[in-house]
Amino acid sequence: MADRLLDAYDALLFDLDGTIYRGGQVIPSAVDAVQAARDNHTTIRFVTNNASRSPKEVATHLTNLGIHTDPEEVSTSAQAGAAVLADKLPKDTEVLVLGTAALAAEVTAVGLTPVRRTGPDTKAVVQGLSQTLDWADLAEAAIAIRAGAFWVACNVDRTLPTERGLLPGNGSLVHALRVATDHEPVVAGKPAIPLMAESVKAAHARKPLVVGDRLDTDIEGAVAAGIDSLLVLTGVSTAADLIDAGEHERPTYVAADAGAVTRPAAELEFGPKPGWDLRVDGDRVAVRGAGDPLDLLRALCAVCWAAPARLTVTGEHAALGELGLTGSR
Repeated sequence: MADRLLDAYDALLFDLDGTIYRGGQVIPSAVDAVQAARDNHTTIRFVTNNASRSPKEVATHLTNLGIHTDPEEVSTSAQAGAAVLADKLPKDTEVLVLGTAALAAEVTAVGLTPVRRTGPDTKAVVQGLSQTLDWADLAEAAIAIRAGAFWVACNVDRTLPTERGLLPGNGSLVHALRVATDHEPVVAGKPAIPLMAESVKAAHARKPLVVGDRLDTDIEGAVAAGIDSLLVLTGVSTAADLIDAGEHERPTYVAADAGAVTRPAAELEFGPKPGWDLRVDGDRVAVRGAGDPLDLLRALCAVCWAAPARLTVTGEHAALGELGLTGSR
């Protein structure tokens, strides 16, 4: 089908947590989406804000979940963070690493020296997600940052989607250091440009599509980089979040899951949809009709985004309940 979404792009930049898998559980439709892209000879990049694992570890994890992946197909915020450091610092500069061995390895790979305690020669701090990070690690970083060290956060995701629900992400720990130091880090991962730019470059893409589950990272990063995007509702962001999204985090398309890359692009776009009648009265929009609840969401977004002020969605339609928009919002 020439009008499939994946046919309109030369590369798909897939987020991982919440898009391809949740913790150790793969999202079945994502397996089909990746295979369809491979069958179509569309370039694949797995672009993750999670800095805790190396590209090889991520590739192994994906392969074990049924998605055969080469490490070269993986771009991480640890790599982007190390690249930001390398652009700023002379070779062999000491960098305090708050994160896993994988993050330390990326620091080494760009010619810098990773350390775990702050000393007189520590000129930078790089912070990525680690499940074993403790108060002592944060204290070392606070000392370095207050002494003038260059601070890079691999990402500022507040939460991490897992099979058990949302857990604290790297951004929660970054915020602790913000409060403790009154300083702001340079951010390498989504929605900042470095990781997105590196991913596009690695994919040799002229027209890539970002596929992700978070408005505040995946989609905002795509908007900042001038790249089209597909929001999938398998992770963090909800239908209500999408309706309330500002211009800086509005996707090009929305779908239930990544499997939608095989559907016609026009079906996934925002705008009026067959079967749904939306009537705006003052600051309210009433829902009538029947059809695909996601088509209702696409129509609602178009109406609400075009309004000069926030609209309240009213009604008890069953489709609103399926979207988590029961009653009014």
